[in-house]
Amino acid sequence: IAQENTYTQTQRTENQTGLTGKMNQEEQVQVLGLWGSPFSKRVEMVLQLKGIPYEYIEEDVYGNKSPMLLKYNPIHKKVPVLVHNGRSIAESLVIVEYIEDTWKTGPTILPQDPYERAMARFWAKYVDEKVMVAMGKAFWGPESEREKERKEAYEGLISLEKEIGDKRFFGGETIGIVDIAADFIGYWLGIVQEVSGVTIMTAEEFPNLKRWSEDFVGNNIIKEVLPPKQKLAALFKTPFRSAATSG
Repeated sequence: IAQENTYTQTQRTENQTGLTGKMNQEEQVQVLGLWGSPFSKRVEMVLQLKGIPYEYIEEDVYGNKSPMLLKYNPIHKKVPVLVHNGRSIAESLVIVEYIEDTWKTGPTILPQDPYERAMARFWAKYVDEKVMVAMGKAFWGPESEREKERKEAYEGLISLEKEIGDKRFFGGETIGIVDIAADFIGYWLGIVQEVSGVTIMTAEEFPNLKRWSEDFVGNNIIKEVLPPKQKLAALFKTPFRSAATSG
């Protein structure tokens, strides 16, 4: 992924376009991310939903990892990383929970009821460890394994289709951690399917997830965070072209 220019993104209500703004030095929040990554966007989505000002720093994780990234995530050297008052947190869903526990402003991302909270964590983990892993292998894994992984991803989507049911969002009427975890399904998946020619989810087979994705992507705050479709499509064309010529 080509490195983008570093820019600063401030609180949505203060600056709708995400241009440079002054940060409160006593409450400094920085996000080290990648413009096209659904994992990075999870963090931005939650910060925006809760109205938390932050500075966004674009990383070139494939070419030239910054000293800042190596300092704040020396274990994995990956994005996203949240830096709050000089202390860093890695892994997107861990960051989401940290934000929820630290800032009580805005909507709640996890349920307050212990059982519902546990179930939300279960489904968020299911998305990450079951569905996302299978999709990644179905699109980008060895060609000999793609059909098997496509079926695995399809079965995972069936479970999510049943779980969402007739609810607007996975947590009910407001966006929660499971919706944030499933952002790839809501937005990226359709673009990747179109570029790759590999279809896993259709509106006919998954009407509940299709309706959910429209509501999720149509949310005004979520919409502001999502990368442009044409730019993502161009980004994904190269990997698939390379994969098609590899053994």
